[in-house]
Amino acid sequence: MNPLSQKIALLIESARLQVAKSINMAMVSTYYNIGKLIIENIQEGEKRAKYGKKVLQLISLEITKKFGRGFSVQNLERMRNFYQTYSNSSNTLRNSKVYQKSSNALRVSINKNNILILLPLSWSHYLFLIRIKNESERQFYEIEAYTNQWILSELERQFNSGLYERLSLSKNKTNILKLSQEGQIIKTPQDIIKDPLILEFLGLEEKSSYSETDLETAIINRIEFFMLELGKGFFFGGRQVRFTFDEEHFFIDLVFYNRLLQCFVLIDLKIGKLKHQDIGQMQMYINYYDRFVKKENENQTIGIIICKDKKDAIIEITLPKDNKQLFATKYQTILPSKEQLKQLIEKNK
Repeated sequence: MNPLSQKIALLIESARLQVAKSINMAMVSTYYNIGKLIIENIQEGEKRAKYGKKVLQLISLEITKKFGRGFSVQNLERMRNFYQTYSNSSNTLRNSKVYQKSSNALRVSINKNNILILLPLSWSHYLFLIRIKNESERQFYEIEAYTNQWILSELERQFNSGLYERLSLSKNKTNILKLSQEGQIIKTPQDIIKDPLILEFLGLEEKSSYSETDLETAIINRIEFFMLELGKGFFFGGRQVRFTFDEEHFFIDLVFYNRLLQCFVLIDLKIGKLKHQDIGQMQMYINYYDRFVKKENENQTIGIIICKDKKDAIIEITLPKDNKQLFATKYQTILPSKEQLKQLIEKNK
C-alpha cells in the first residue's frame, strides 16, 4: 500500500471508530431513557405486577414489529433495571474527577434537578455492571473499564479475580472510598502491589507439579494477560536479563518498566516458600540497577518476588523498616472465592 493509500485507510478507520463510539453512546442513552419511561409508566408493587408484565409484552410485540430484534420482554426488563440501578447512584461517588474529565461521558436526566453522568462504555459492559450489587465496587469497575479500555471479557476476568477486594486489602476506609471514586491511582511503589496475584490464565492448575522455568514460560506465553494482571503503566523489558558483576553472571527472571512510577520493576519467581536468601538476592538486583542502570531522572528500582508461599515475619525482619523498594506477593493459579476475599477485608479493618 502506497503512502497516500495508508493515510486514507487510517482516516477511514478513524472515522469508523468514531461512528461506532457514537452509535454505542446513543444506544446506551436510549436504553437508559426507555428504562426510565417504563418505570414512570408502570408502577411497582404486587397490585401492578401482572399489569406491568402484560404492558411489557405488548410493548415488546409492537416495538419488535417496527424495529426488529433487541426488544424482547427480557431486554426491556434489563433496560428498566439499568435505569433503576444508575438513577439511584450516589452523587458523592459519581462527582469524582474521572466523570468530570471525560469529554465523551453521557449526561442523562434523572429528573428536572439531577443529571447522571455515565462513562462511555458499551451496553454489554453496563449489562455486566448492573449485576454488581455493591455500588462502590460497581463504580470502581466502571472507572477501570473506561480508563484501561477493557473489553467485556477482561472486565469479567478482573471482577472474577476479585481485583476490587485485593486492592482494598491494603487500604483504610478513606482510601477504599477513593478507590471507588477514582479507580486505581499509581503514585507510590505500594500502589502496584496486589496480594495475591491471580494467574489462572496460565493453565498451570492442571499440572500436579511444575518448575520455575515452567511458570516463567507460561507467563511469557501469556505476557499480555500477565501485564494486565500486574496493572497500569507496565512495559516488558525482557526475560532472563543478564548482568555481570565482579566477573560473575546474574539473571533476573523478568524485567519491566513502569512509566507511571518512572522506574524499573524487577520480578523474581519462586514456586516454593520464600526464604531470606531470596530477599537478599533481590536486594542485590535492585542495588545493581539503582547504581549502574537507572538514569538520574528515574526513580529507585522496585523488586517484586512472586512466590507460592510467604511469611510476613521473615520479610519484616529481613528488610529495613522504611522499605519502599522490595516487595513479596503470593500468586495462585485458580480464581479465588470473592467471599473469602471479602472476609479478609473485614478482618483487616
